[in-house]
Amino acid sequence: MGELTALPNLGKVLKAQLTEAGITTSEELLKSGSREAWLRIFAFDSSACYNRLLALEGAIRGVRYHLLPQEVKAELKEFYALHKPPKQKRG
Repeated sequence: MGELTALPNLGKVLKAQLTEAGITTSEELLKSGSREAWLRIFAFDSSACYNRLLALEGAIRGVRYHLLPQEVKAELKEFYALHKPPKQKRG
């Protein structure tokens, strides 16, 4: 089984969040996919952001997240926009 920390973009914090989400190996991350993994993390950490989603996708693809193709980034941005909480109005 592959170590999560061997993947790009996954530091201690994101690895700990994946573990809390029930994803403990690179194979489990690959099987769940970035979107499902992000949703699991978002369920207990509402600060899970778009960059975290990109980091997960990059880890699955074996690249730094900033090297993901623009069309992939656009698809993930659309997914993120559908699932993030609405911004609270101040006042």
